[in-house]
Amino acid sequence: MNILICDPISEKGIAILEKEEAFQVDVRLKLPEEEIIAIAPNYQAIVVRSETKITKAIIEAATQLKVIGRAGVGVDNIDVEAATKKGIIVINAPDGNTISACEHTMALILALARHVPQADHSLRQHLWDRKKYTGIELRGKTIGILGFGKIGSEIAVRCKAFGMNVLVYDPYITQERAARFNLELVDRETIYREADFITVHMPLTDETRNMIGKKQFAMMKPTTRVINVARGGIINEDDLYEAVKNGVIAGGAIDVWCKEPMTEHPLFDLPQMVITPHLGASTEEAQINVALDVVEEVRRVLYGMPVHNAVNIPFIQPEVMEKAKPFMDLSEKLGKMASYLADGPIKEISIKFIGDFKSLDLRPMTSTFLKGLLRPIMNDAVNYVNAPVIAKERGINVTSAQSDETGDYTNKMVVTLKGKQWNHHLAGSVFQNGEAHIVGIDEFILDIRPSGHLVLVPHKDQPKVVGPVGMILGENDVNIAGMQLGRRELGGDSLMVLNVDNVVSDQVLEKLKQLPAVHKAAYLNFN
Repeated sequence: MNILICDPISEKGIAILEKEEAFQVDVRLKLPEEEIIAIAPNYQAIVVRSETKITKAIIEAATQLKVIGRAGVGVDNIDVEAATKKGIIVINAPDGNTISACEHTMALILALARHVPQADHSLRQHLWDRKKYTGIELRGKTIGILGFGKIGSEIAVRCKAFGMNVLVYDPYITQERAARFNLELVDRETIYREADFITVHMPLTDETRNMIGKKQFAMMKPTTRVINVARGGIINEDDLYEAVKNGVIAGGAIDVWCKEPMTEHPLFDLPQMVITPHLGASTEEAQINVALDVVEEVRRVLYGMPVHNAVNIPFIQPEVMEKAKPFMDLSEKLGKMASYLADGPIKEISIKFIGDFKSLDLRPMTSTFLKGLLRPIMNDAVNYVNAPVIAKERGINVTSAQSDETGDYTNKMVVTLKGKQWNHHLAGSVFQNGEAHIVGIDEFILDIRPSGHLVLVPHKDQPKVVGPVGMILGENDVNIAGMQLGRRELGGDSLMVLNVDNVVSDQVLEKLKQLPAVHKAAYLNFN
């Protein structure tokens, strides 16, 4: 079996593949797309990092391809949809750089606290400014960690060792899990108001893009410092510049940028900033780890063994997949909708499969639901294979069962979410044309096609709600394509669901939330 390696990876990883008599390994770097297309039919596996793009054209040409491996977390450079349609497994290495990213975060926190790079530069200019670079101790300070996955939890342990008070925000973490780490689980606003250091460890998604900007900086103390070693764009770089320049906060450290490579930015001119060129995973150990992880997964795929880090759905026999695919699509979209419905950390999820599911394996649909639920926050760190494990790590108890009930639909998935003091219900069905429909949210009976752009507006049932919502959207150039209303009773709670043609910004959602009768407003992108 032939393996093509298109980007530099550790020699230790390559050596593992070369030891296998069944494998022929070709390392061919910096190939343009047309050359990869020409040779792609010869290979059963392709391994890349972030430089080479594996496009739909390459995948179509790769007639023998079984697996694409990404030595790292993000798979933006791989057309995952095209690979899935051809039954090609896409794998990544989400854990190999955990410790390196954690330690770089700690390095930046310490550099900010003690002005290390500024003092180093000053002394190299033959200046002895001890007083100018007086720093602060970490002991007794409060750090806010946004995102409590593997990296966030490792940082919490180290900050505890420094004697820091640790506040954590993560919508999927329960109080019980937080208690095991002896830390406090809070909302984002509490972190913005109380933390002396704030570090983000979330993927870049529609929900996290510009999560920290002008409004959030205004909540912070003038002594606060922010750190981003996660993804560029979570902290708004222009707003950070204004906040630091004007003394709204004390400083910051940025390792990841909206556009990379980034070699020129106003933040570079601020002495209160520590800046690095995306070094979070740049250690010898991390590069070895991601290479070892990805080649081991490639080896397992080629030998027909189970894999642990599949980003997409592993290959299912075509005759089974033809029936299962619409239900898996429904499952993932129900999961994404459920991530909006949750009013806090989820403790329990119950999935009931009613009707025409008896010939299907329920496990893939349960995993796909969990991937849809977790991905808006965790992005590429969660996949079809590891979603159940991640849910369990976060203290979520998941049960699923086939039901013999009969009902109003040939098939129906009913999901119940439970938190500490709340619960929600969600129902969906696959219609005869193969389309997924959401047919119920809590007690509201609806018929929603989960595609394109949706705006959900729970509100009190009263006059002068629909019109103002439409006015706000129209004034912000958001075109309404369709609308549904559901209510429990006259004058009670009601739900407005709008199909729109545009992306809806956070600023527009805030305007909707200000309407007197509106309880909440959310934008969901199913594209």
